Amino acid sequence: MNQIENLLQYFDIEKLEENLFRAQSLDIGTGRIFGGQVLSQALGAAYRTVENRQAHSFHAYFLREGDVKKPVVFQVDRARDGRSFSNRRVVAIQHGRPILNLAASFQIDEQGYEHQASMPKVPMPDELDEKPFLTSKQLKSLTPRMRRLMTTQGPFEFRFADDIDPFDLNPSAPIRQIWFKARHPVPDHQPLHRQLLAFVSDFHLVATSTFPHPVSYLDPTLQIASLDHAMWFHHDINVNDWLLYDCYSPVASEARGFAQGRVFTLEGRFVANTSQQGLIRQRDKARMPFKTQK
Repeated sequence: MNQIENLLQYFDIEKLEENLFRAQSLDIGTGRIFGGQVLSQALGAAYRTVENRQAHSFHAYFLREGDVKKPVVFQVDRARDGRSFSNRRVVAIQHGRPILNLAASFQIDEQGYEHQASMPKVPMPDELDEKPFLTSKQLKSLTPRMRRLMTTQGPFEFRFADDIDPFDLNPSAPIRQIWFKARHPVPDHQPLHRQLLAFVSDFHLVATSTFPHPVSYLDPTLQIASLDHAMWFHHDINVNDWLLYDCYSPVASEARGFAQGRVFTLEGRFVANTSQQGLIRQRDKARMPFKTQK
């Protein structure tokens, strides 16, 4: 079983009752539920209650850390079904308490006026290699959990259009540009591709808000946690092809970092964008020193 087939097992949610679903959790190396997983599963639960409509946006709040060893129950509220749009509210529940709230909107296929921003000029994926993210010397300075996360090959291949060293504490522009695609073929089912884009959109985004500051997002004394996540879909998605994730953090304040991402195809079509706010809190450095190994 390849990485995509393994991931898609966790998207095959079980129907327990009308508007009530259950799914298992995948440990991507962190020992806790990955935010992108519960986002994509909640979106999938909402999809199970609509027909002939595609998700065009969702807004979610992460409420509690999820237990990767236990299933998640998704309760769907069919808030509205109109002639063109449907709205769903989803609560993800573990141990009797909500861990995520999500609101999603779906629309029938319609045509209308179109315009878009241009894709930034970056090296194309065939000009880049999938190189190791960190050197072996750098990996040794990480906590065991972070080391496991950084060395686990996931279902998506990433090629970095910029060359940012996460161990370099010199301030830099809060920008990250990454090409990505699924490592193995994904079936031609548009809801599934939109779920997978929701999954992968939780990688690398809020960490860009640390770049202007003398800190590394890999520093174990830095607490980073997603608080909310929103996404808008503008065209059909195909994660079998290369997509550019253009991430930018316009502001950080009050122990929160805010970041936005735009998703483009190889041809430059603007297919989706996302926003995320995350907690960025410095713990006591004296307790857990961080070595900036080169």
